[in-house]
Amino acid sequence: MMRLACLAMSLAILLSGGPAFAQSTPAVPPTGEAQLIKSTETFVRDLFAWGSDFKVTIGPLAPSPSPDFYMAPIHVTVNGQTDAGTAYVSKDGKTFLRGEMFNMAANPFADNLAKLHIDGNPSHGPSDAKVTIVEFSDFECPHCREFSQILRSIEPQYPQVRIVFKDFPLTQIHPWAETAAQAARCAYIQQPSVFWTYQAQIFDNQDLISPENVWDKLTAFAAQDNLDPDAFKTCMSSPGAKEAVEANHSEGEALNINSTPTVFVNGRPLIGGDKATLEQYIKYELANRDGK
Repeated sequence: MMRLACLAMSLAILLSGGPAFAQSTPAVPPTGEAQLIKSTETFVRDLFAWGSDFKVTIGPLAPSPSPDFYMAPIHVTVNGQTDAGTAYVSKDGKTFLRGEMFNMAANPFADNLAKLHIDGNPSHGPSDAKVTIVEFSDFECPHCREFSQILRSIEPQYPQVRIVFKDFPLTQIHPWAETAAQAARCAYIQQPSVFWTYQAQIFDNQDLISPENVWDKLTAFAAQDNLDPDAFKTCMSSPGAKEAVEANHSEGEALNINSTPTVFVNGRPLIGGDKATLEQYIKYELANRDGK
């Protein structure tokens, strides 16, 4: 099951995990794929009690880390909402496996690392840091505000760690989050070092911001940070900031992110930003990277 923070949408379909490092195994023959997909759909409908009101789409089947299984993407739609997950089906059609499957000969987070693009995003900490934290966040999400405070509290303890901020506004449930993300991006474009102060102002005043006053609040924060007001307004009306926010959101979708905050510590995912777990990951990665 997915842990839910500020969730865009979910049907709780009881599928978790995703594709992991497929090996060079032969694709399933087209004639066999249709029958295997059909039998898999029959099984999962019975397993999860998905009746005729559920639209179930399975496939196309793909190679998996195990030569004995195919990876089977599953999409489920009901009442206008769609969710997705990944399962694994044995090639003989006798075994259905849900969860994650890993190739033990590879870095289990290599796929995440390949999809995470750090350059051009707000960051602080050493550029050659052995541990990099990438945070996908939503300015209107209360859990993201809490995580912002967590990061501020632990940063002094780990000056050797790099922190990267990425936008993932959940526009379906947070009406002013995208506007705030664009404003923070404009602060970063005008003066990168100001981003973190500007970001903190939004989070710290989250309860005072509304769709009606968001523009006034954002421009006031820019003034408090001594940003040029004309340049800030020009940036807000230009496509650059919006495109940067959308690029981060698309990257998050490629990483199967659907809730905030979602954090990656050297590619290792952490959903919800629990402080104890975050520190556990940081300490482990520091020790591992140092060869201890």
